[in-house]
Amino acid sequence: MLAVTSQTTPLIHASALLKRFGDFTAVDGIDFDVAPGEAFGFLGPNGAGKTSTMRMIGAVSPRTGGELRVLGMDPDDDGPAIRARLGVVPQSDTLDMELTVQENLWIYARYFDLPYSVARTRTAELLEFVQLNDRAKDEVEPLSGGMKRRLTIARGLINEPDLMLLDEPTTGLDPQARHLLWDRLYRLKQRGVTLVLTTHYMDEAEQLCDRLVVMDKARIVAHGSPRQLIDQYATREVLELRFPVGVQETLDGKLDGIAERVEHLPDRLLLYTSDGDAAASAVHGRGLQPESVLVRRSTLEDVFLRLTGRRLIE
Repeated sequence: MLAVTSQTTPLIHASALLKRFGDFTAVDGIDFDVAPGEAFGFLGPNGAGKTSTMRMIGAVSPRTGGELRVLGMDPDDDGPAIRARLGVVPQSDTLDMELTVQENLWIYARYFDLPYSVARTRTAELLEFVQLNDRAKDEVEPLSGGMKRRLTIARGLINEPDLMLLDEPTTGLDPQARHLLWDRLYRLKQRGVTLVLTTHYMDEAEQLCDRLVVMDKARIVAHGSPRQLIDQYATREVLELRFPVGVQETLDGKLDGIAERVEHLPDRLLLYTSDGDAAASAVHGRGLQPESVLVRRSTLEDVFLRLTGRRLIE
């Protein structure tokens, strides 16, 4: 069981949580808790079960088995009450493209029966927060992808939620837009908003998550903080080697003893070691001539390779 470390009651508690679609098992008996005020992540490749888990938490997809409590309630029995206290950023933007930026927020506020005066006030505050106040009267259609994602986040905050669910929040965005969105999410966390997000970007999980679970093939295969996972499943450094086409297949045994572990990827070799520069010198000392050599710190992608034997981003 992945339990919260504080004495507070978790905002989300799952035990042996199961979701099946016919004969297909999308979520296979997972356990986790999410504490108030933390940023909690589900990390894994597409099809790992992340979105199915989020839909159960969001009280829009009934569980097949196990226990699930969200905000102290059972989603199967108290779905409307839970949804009223959630903010949701779905994987795909569902904005009304023909309305203006501010009209999208005004109309969404009506789903929560907010008075018009309250909706206008919160809209102004939220557009300032996501840096879209200068586009308030513009239609949504011509906005950039990053602007639309920020607007979707503002929309998810209109009801001042206790819990924010974000499903792949930065997929498809360019690096600048991703970093701006990360900053907004970090500021939300600083305000005390509890964030639960799914991602298949390891750098995103490292930037945003206090704790996370790694999912693969419908199960949780590891859990902890990003630093704990890297310390537990990877070495301090990684040496990346690229060889000319056809050479990598001839290296069996030639790298033995240089690193703690060697990972063979289609386009490169990863040597896991405490000292990447020393490993690189040892490689050259054996007469090997890679086309490129890179020494870097270990990341969550290395953790995933160790646990599953395949790349995180697929």
